[in-house]
Amino acid sequence: MRDFHFPGRSPVLATNGMVATSHPLAASEALNILRAGGNAADAAIAGAAILGIAEPHMTGIGGDLFALVKPAGTETVVALNGSGRAPEGIDAEALRAEGLQTIVSGHHASITVPGAIDAFCQLSDRYGRAGIDTCFAPAIRHYEDGVHIAPRVAFDIADQTARFDEAGRRHYLKDGRAYRMGEVLKSPEQAEILRRVAREGRDGFYKGEVRDDMLAALHAIGGTHDEDDFDATLATWHDPIEGGYRGRTLIEHPPNGQGATAILLAGILAEFDLAALDPSGTERLHIEAEATRLAYDARNRFLSDPDHMTRLEHMLAPETAKGLAALIDPKRAIAEVAPMTEDVHKDTILITAVDRDGMAVSLIYSIFDTFGAAVTSDRFGILFHNRGSGFNLTPGHANEIGPGKRPMHTIIPAMTATNGRIDMAFGVMGGQYQACGHAHVLSNMIDFGMDPQEALDAPRAFADPISGLLRLERSIAPEVRQALADMGHRIEIPETPIGGAQAILIDHARGALVGASDPRKDGLAIGY
Repeated sequence: MRDFHFPGRSPVLATNGMVATSHPLAASEALNILRAGGNAADAAIAGAAILGIAEPHMTGIGGDLFALVKPAGTETVVALNGSGRAPEGIDAEALRAEGLQTIVSGHHASITVPGAIDAFCQLSDRYGRAGIDTCFAPAIRHYEDGVHIAPRVAFDIADQTARFDEAGRRHYLKDGRAYRMGEVLKSPEQAEILRRVAREGRDGFYKGEVRDDMLAALHAIGGTHDEDDFDATLATWHDPIEGGYRGRTLIEHPPNGQGATAILLAGILAEFDLAALDPSGTERLHIEAEATRLAYDARNRFLSDPDHMTRLEHMLAPETAKGLAALIDPKRAIAEVAPMTEDVHKDTILITAVDRDGMAVSLIYSIFDTFGAAVTSDRFGILFHNRGSGFNLTPGHANEIGPGKRPMHTIIPAMTATNGRIDMAFGVMGGQYQACGHAHVLSNMIDFGMDPQEALDAPRAFADPISGLLRLERSIAPEVRQALADMGHRIEIPETPIGGAQAILIDHARGALVGASDPRKDGLAIGY
């Protein structure tokens, strides 16, 4: 239990239903859906749809979606992959000929066909109770009437004005500047899109005037996308993947998401007696950083579109985690991860809801970078994601960009189970950080006995696989920062906090739902 002398949040407890997400409007409207007889799938759709206007720099209908769903009456979890594909006309060799070494945000190759709308429709049709029209009704109202810019949103978007194209400046800026806290952002154009989807289903987005508006924007920047690419966009259903952590089962979305990375990272950490360490001390943060670097090295080697990936079993194998754990020096940072792992690697926004019938949903919905690719359709103001930046341009690599392929994704919903019974739906936002965040939150709860809110509140560190820096939040003690630097880590204190998270623990013994929402965001957990 937290010390009530200090600022903080307590976990939220309820019996009948609960929602946790990063904006109060989304949480409250999703809870209204539950109260009115909708289920957890309906609530997740309703809340997520609102986040497109409440947190437009984070998510929207120009993005992708992943979800884990535990239907009522069963402990079997299903995975929904709502990530779009590269257009059939994409050519990796032509991109290399342009001089590209990576797929930069804003380039036409960074924009895969948005998959979220098809996923919303399929989730509603397969598991919803209220209907997509009812689920979208609150979002339509908020897109029309507008949403006050929340403090964290204002902080995040303040320096993003230079990225926008002309259409983006018209739809997402106020008199040429970023919206400020308390000002009202509206998008009646996107309200109209949601109305069309509510009436026509996926065809309201992937056909007709909305599709033509998107194609015009994509063709203007050189995109090869065509009508067939939009017609072919289809969310797919899969079995999740899982791994163990000290008697708890961690359930993740399969590739092309990076859930396998979280499982591998947790497996590496399980080889160390973390419970004997200070949860925010030098030794724990060093081990977590090294395990992160090793697990992400595996991610970058292997994860891709599942139709092109052959090493998933290797990533999930306990012996892989043991072999990587053996490479960690408890006193010194590894200088270069990749060469050391060669022998081991021989032969890669969130809303969660639980309803009174026991359905649980963890849904993550994103446009990747802040304001995605910053490419916007003219008429309807659809802001495209840059998920194609998750591809690489290495010839022959499983994740090399190619026609009809899905890129490696950072976004991953998650659940946990004990003795075969689902006991938590959760997720951690934050781009690359997400796999590390899953393992960190799980370790906080299991190794250090934190409740869900404490586990989300705790200081964070991240060994960033792109920059090579160990990013430490300001809440980590200066002496710990220095000790980590002395061990060979290159330290950075980031301007923004690391990630965000939401969690709902299902306490079967007490018949309670225990919700938590990350204080790094503006949201909350709320139940009834």
